[in-house]
Amino acid sequence: MLLLLLGIILLHVAALVLLFVSTIVSVWTSSETGTSDLWINCTITNGGSHCNPASTGEWIQAVQALMILSIIFSCLSLFLFFCQLFTLQKGGRFFLTGTFQILASLFVMSGAIIYTVMSPDWVPETDVFGYSYILAWVAFPLALISGLIYVILRKRE
Repeated sequence: MLLLLLGIILLHVAALVLLFVSTIVSVWTSSETGTSDLWINCTITNGGSHCNPASTGEWIQAVQALMILSIIFSCLSLFLFFCQLFTLQKGGRFFLTGTFQILASLFVMSGAIIYTVMSPDWVPETDVFGYSYILAWVAFPLALISGLIYVILRKRE
């Protein structure tokens, strides 16, 4: 049972780390001349770097909000798991923890979908999706699986 709890916690922490990295790091799209993400767009010209804030369009703000919400809900879910681990009665299920983690996964999925659909209007065709974007998509199934495991999990003695 201890090994199962450790595995669940590691899966949750892995998803949380991926959420943090994908939200913070500036490589949602990249090209030979620069990178862009949810917060800032950087270009490299003549050996120097020039960075501007990301556009203020509604869609990019929606992606920003959804990624932040996914981090908040995933952190709350981990905190709730530890609280329920010590307060839940024997045989109880971790429904609240699972619900928060599943919501976090849905938030990151929604943010990535909005970015995928709207970025062709904003990003040049020569740019490719960067590793932060890919990490966001990897965090989605990890958080979803983690949330489903929490819903199924029963507390033992």
